Amino acid sequence: MGDFMHVFDAQQFSRKWLEDFFPLARAMKGVAECGGSTDLVGKRMMTVFYEPSTRTRASFESAMWLLGGVVSFSTENAQEFSSAIKGETLEDTIRILNGYRPHVIVLRYHETGGAQRAAAVSRVPIVNAGDGTGQHPTQALLDIFTIREELGRVDGISIALVGDLKRGRTVRSLAYLLGKFEGINIHLVSPPSLKIRQDMKDYLKRHQVSYEEHDELREVAGKVDVIYQTRTQLERGSQGEHELFFCRVNQEVLSLMRPQAIVMHPLPRNAEINPSVDRDPRAAYFRQAENGLYVRMALLKRILTG
Repeated sequence: MGDFMHVFDAQQFSRKWLEDFFPLARAMKGVAECGGSTDLVGKRMMTVFYEPSTRTRASFESAMWLLGGVVSFSTENAQEFSSAIKGETLEDTIRILNGYRPHVIVLRYHETGGAQRAAAVSRVPIVNAGDGTGQHPTQALLDIFTIREELGRVDGISIALVGDLKRGRTVRSLAYLLGKFEGINIHLVSPPSLKIRQDMKDYLKRHQVSYEEHDELREVAGKVDVIYQTRTQLERGSQGEHELFFCRVNQEVLSLMRPQAIVMHPLPRNAEINPSVDRDPRAAYFRQAENGLYVRMALLKRILTG
């Protein structure tokens, strides 16, 4: 077993662990470009998604294959299982899947705390691939890795977290990781109805992370190294794109940005980033998504081989 049995949340990654992890993730890019490795030959992974996903599930499964392992079971419609429809609990489903001898289970669940519930009954590692409005720790890992690769550092950056900060789990997870670094300045940009929750502000205060709240992205576009844009969480109760009208990235925002700043987004995007932004070299979100493959390769290797 690697550094830890299960991956629940971003808080469990220490600064030292992250610094050791970055070179391994970088090395995985070379492994992928060379066609893969045999590091996880004989290892089996299950991806059990109670909510649909394209990027997260595909990158985990590609990561496993590129390391020589196999995906013995995969679904993104677990809520439609006959067992779920018949009322089987998550715990019982995990117990049954353990009996089919996987070495790791990657779980996306529609309610906060699903990964912890699964881990309580699992004999094999559970990796949280997103749990309701809770966290998405592997997204946070690839986000921090992307910042490091694009800017050459994480300490001392100024970052705008933009959009649906109330319900967006990627923002919460990233903010937890940013708290591990020094000299971070966060600008929280959202309409009043979608401001970040108080528990997250309390965490930032405890870790001496400076933050300010804003209603418009244009107020801070020229002050930050990173614009981390997010979409409206329609499936979690947010109202619509009109809420984020003043939080969109467009050509006007690009004109205000620093030359070396970057735009990130966990994807999928809707109207919050104009497609014309894609042509600007500061648009890092597709590079960010690709980094998800290398980060998840590295994480699976650490969990399954140490």
